[in-house]
Amino acid sequence: MSKYLDSIIAGFGGQGVMLIGNLLAYSGMNAGLNVTYIPVYGPEMRGGTANCTVVLSEDEIGSPIIRSPHSLIIMNRPSLDKFQPMLMDDGVQIVNSSLIDAELVDNDRIKSYMVPCNDIADKLGNTRMANMVALGAFIKATGIMDLQAVIDSLKNVISAHYHHLIPKNAEALKAGADVI
Repeated sequence: MSKYLDSIIAGFGGQGVMLIGNLLAYSGMNAGLNVTYIPVYGPEMRGGTANCTVVLSEDEIGSPIIRSPHSLIIMNRPSLDKFQPMLMDDGVQIVNSSLIDAELVDNDRIKSYMVPCNDIADKLGNTRMANMVALGAFIKATGIMDLQAVIDSLKNVISAHYHHLIPKNAEALKAGADVI
């Protein structure tokens, strides 16, 4: 059976949701997978809602539209409320437990990983890296690709001006993977 994973990544604008999606798509391409990436913005940018869809597949992708995703990365409560009911049975979700109470999470029909993304990022010295913590956990939980493929793709999605932050982002990715 060939590899296939479709995902919705969601949170507030400013949480780095689009960076997660972009990095996941580039990593998939660099790992030899076919990919689609569709960003969706709410009416506001920072502080508004943001989500994106990413499809990764060894085969050609028939449609980038996702109705019942196989996986989710959920960074805030409004995103949990909106997308968790859509997740297919036996799906996988990474939930930012720094901002979402565990009792709100469905553990009966889906596999939920509670990851304190903001807390881990804060311990690493930069809460803005909570998105990388979530992505590291996601890569480990889904097994869609090797974490090193994501680390190697950081230079493709982080602008040259911020390349000095690549080692810290790699550290955050590894810290997220270590939680799983």
